[in-house]
Amino acid sequence: MPRWDPFKEFISIQERIDNMFDEVSLKDRSCSGVSYGVWSPPVDIYETEDEIIMKAELPGLDKDDFSIEVKDNTIILQGERKFKKNLKEENYNRMERPYGMFKRIFNLPNTVDRDEVKAHYEGGVLEIMVPKAIEPKPEKIEVEIE
Repeated sequence: MPRWDPFKEFISIQERIDNMFDEVSLKDRSCSGVSYGVWSPPVDIYETEDEIIMKAELPGLDKDDFSIEVKDNTIILQGERKFKKNLKEENYNRMERPYGMFKRIFNLPNTVDRDEVKAHYEGGVLEIMVPKAIEPKPEKIEVEIE
């Protein structure tokens, strides 16, 4: 039976509270039903033997609508989903996608090669590849005892 971890419970509660505040900030700020404000694209992060891979869902955005910056030990993904004015808001029956600015900051471990980060964007999915740094293997040096 796993041991109860009060800190894990606290983190879970903190995440739920953060999500509630995110939902409140996305509430209708106009009479039209369009949600403006801060939103947060979902991101999956996983590792392979050679790299850390981040996949962010950014449907409907062009490459010019967001940016990726590597700064110190962080990756900053930020941008904006703008409401396209080519269709009148009153013509919508339902609008559930949020619009507005977003900014996600991810901490990187010290064991990555920040100079070689690459990204690929296709079909609304941004993939960021962060290669792991090649750590020199310790040499075995025999010491002669006198």
